[in-house]
Amino acid sequence: MKALQLSFATLGLLFIAAISNTGNAQSNLSSWTALTDFHKVMSQTFHPSEEGNLEPIKTRIGEVVEKAEALKNSAIPADFNNKKVKKAVKKLAADSKKLQSSINGGATDAQITASLSSLHDVFHQIVGLCSANEEHGEGEHKEHDHNHEEHSH
Repeated sequence: MKALQLSFATLGLLFIAAISNTGNAQSNLSSWTALTDFHKVMSQTFHPSEEGNLEPIKTRIGEVVEKAEALKNSAIPADFNNKKVKKAVKKLAADSKKLQSSINGGATDAQITASLSSLHDVFHQIVGLCSANEEHGEGEHKEHDHNHEEHSH
C-alpha cells in the first residue's frame, strides 16, 4: 500500500506543479477551472478513505458526480484537447455515476474503497496526460521536486 500511496503522491505533485506553471503562454491546468474544482472534492473524499474513513465519499458522492459532469461538459483548454484526455474525462464522469449507484445500492466498504481508488486513478490519468502535454509543448522535461505534504491534494 505504501508504494501505491507514493505513486498517488507523485501524481499529485504533477497536478500541483502543472497548476502552478503560469510562466508560459500556453494553457495550464489552473486555467481549467472544472478540473481544479473536481480535484478539490476528490482530495477531500479520497484521502480520508486511505485512513478507512468512507463517510466523506458516502455523504459527498453527489458532489463528486456533479463536479465530474461539469468537468465533462467544460471546455477543455486547447493545449489539452485531444482524444485521450476527452476519453479519460468521459470515463471519470461515467465512473463517478457508477460509484454513486454502488453507494446508493449498499455496496460494502471494500467495494466503495476500490471504486474510489479507481476513480482517483482516472483523475490522475487526466492530470498526467495534461502534464505531459505541457512538458512536451515547452520542449523540455521538468523536474518536480516538491513535498506532497505541503500541498492539499
